[in-house]
Amino acid sequence: MKKTQGWIDKVSGEALLFLTAIIWGTGFVAQRKAMEFMQPFAFIALRFFLGCLVLLPGLIAGRIRDKQEGNPTHESKKPFPGVVLSGLISGLFLFGGTSLQQLGIMTTSASKAGFLTSLYLVLVPVIGLFLGKKPNRWVWIGVVLALLGVYFLSVDMQMTIQRGDIFLIVGALFWAMQILALDHYSTKTNTLKLAFGQFLVAAVLGLGVSLVVESRALVPITAAWGPLLYSGIVAVGIGFTLQVFGQSKVDPALASLILSLEAVFALFGGMLFLGERLSGREWWGCGLMLAAVVLVQLKGQQRKTE
Repeated sequence: MKKTQGWIDKVSGEALLFLTAIIWGTGFVAQRKAMEFMQPFAFIALRFFLGCLVLLPGLIAGRIRDKQEGNPTHESKKPFPGVVLSGLISGLFLFGGTSLQQLGIMTTSASKAGFLTSLYLVLVPVIGLFLGKKPNRWVWIGVVLALLGVYFLSVDMQMTIQRGDIFLIVGALFWAMQILALDHYSTKTNTLKLAFGQFLVAAVLGLGVSLVVESRALVPITAAWGPLLYSGIVAVGIGFTLQVFGQSKVDPALASLILSLEAVFALFGGMLFLGERLSGREWWGCGLMLAAVVLVQLKGQQRKTE
């Protein structure tokens, strides 16, 4: 049977996920900058609508190619309601994670936001407890290291924590659920349609919330277009799509390990483009968070081969 491969099918999953980590890490800079000119839910709506527009040509081209080659579409094997459900569930978690992240980044640095968001990589195997998977001792060691990292990053010497950091920590739970949802659906559903579906759900929800709770105009001022276009076209349209394709080729543990580099690129991006600097205490927190993520991904999921 003749099979036509696009360029993205020929690239290794590891390379796709590494590029995703670079894009997402630098995306924190754009998100932070955009909040100087826009309100958060208007930003979320527009960036995910832009992400949808990026994918439209690929979806249309794929449909035309399938018809020309006489190939059955993936959805002929999977009922349409199932395709909609996969996009809806992934999109709900995506909207929850990105909303809390956007609210959090308004009052904290891009550097810290990257590491606090990476907490989701430690939470993924912990949530596995509720899915019948028993984490080994390395996961729990990683959890302790991650909690220490959060403490040094977010709790100051007066034992107070910024509201933005709390949003980011809670948001990590939604990102963990989104990773698990993609892991479940990416091998059962057309990857482009899954990406488009979750973007559309997040965009519609962002638009609805913006119209209800935000007073400023939805259309951004000129200064906001640079960060918005990077966030929508590159971080969403390209980054999240590369994540879906990459995850479909790579074991979840390795995928999470590669994606953890997002925090490192967020740190470098914040220092380079925003002039951010971390205190000694915060550097300790970053180191502990990174150690926790690497430990959990390298050691914490080895039970699958036992």
